[in-house]
Amino acid sequence: MNRRSLIKFGAFLGSGQAVVGWAAQTKPAKSANPIVLYCDLAVDPAREKEMLDAFHRHFKPAAEKFDGYIDVKILKLRKIVQGGPPPPQGVNYRFQLTYESEEKRQIWIHSAIHQQVWPMVEKAVVDKGYLTLLTDSQ
Repeated sequence: MNRRSLIKFGAFLGSGQAVVGWAAQTKPAKSANPIVLYCDLAVDPAREKEMLDAFHRHFKPAAEKFDGYIDVKILKLRKIVQGGPPPPQGVNYRFQLTYESEEKRQIWIHSAIHQQVWPMVEKAVVDKGYLTLLTDSQ
């Protein structure tokens, strides 16, 4: 590659960085310290597909529309890598919800649509007394 090509390539990279910088500046501001809610769920293996369908087709699309929403995930436990004690018998999923603030999450959970879509997920859960942790991101 000759010097002229290198200069053109450098100019191209510089313009790309400007576009990336502009895109980063146009994203909506997120809370510096969002909350993250975890629920450790014992999902009935016979109803696992039903629960995942309800989560992906109903719960997540509804949650994404609410002010303050950042992320929601349903995570399947693969194995314990280190430490203990292990989760209670039957716990095979972790639900993770991230919101800008607890106040905005409260608006979501008291909404009519949440009252409709969460039971669709929860009905596959064997023990309704599941561990729920509310954490502050630091």
